[in-house]
Amino acid sequence: MAIDGTYNIEVDTPIGKQSATLILKADGGSLSGSFDNPMLGVHEFSDGTIDGDDVTWAMVLDSPVGKMNLEYSGTVSGDEIAGKIKAGSFGTAEFKGTRA
Repeated sequence: MAIDGTYNIEVDTPIGKQSATLILKADGGSLSGSFDNPMLGVHEFSDGTIDGDDVTWAMVLDSPVGKMNLEYSGTVSGDEIAGKIKAGSFGTAEFKGTRA
């Protein structure tokens, strides 16, 4: 199944569930895209990787609590995506979603 697409995701954060739109674009083993959240805005990334159905990427966000380094890892299965976000000292959050 192709990884490319737009996904409506939900992130389980310490302040509650947050909705976002995730756009993924594959180019061989490289991954780029964007993450759009109403509270944090749109953030693009271009340094992601693809290994089969597994995806990883990182972003630096300017948030209300300062800059946060976020490391995403997930798996695309059909029209679903699920994974984890490592947010430095803020711990790890889970995300899941479906292709729009």
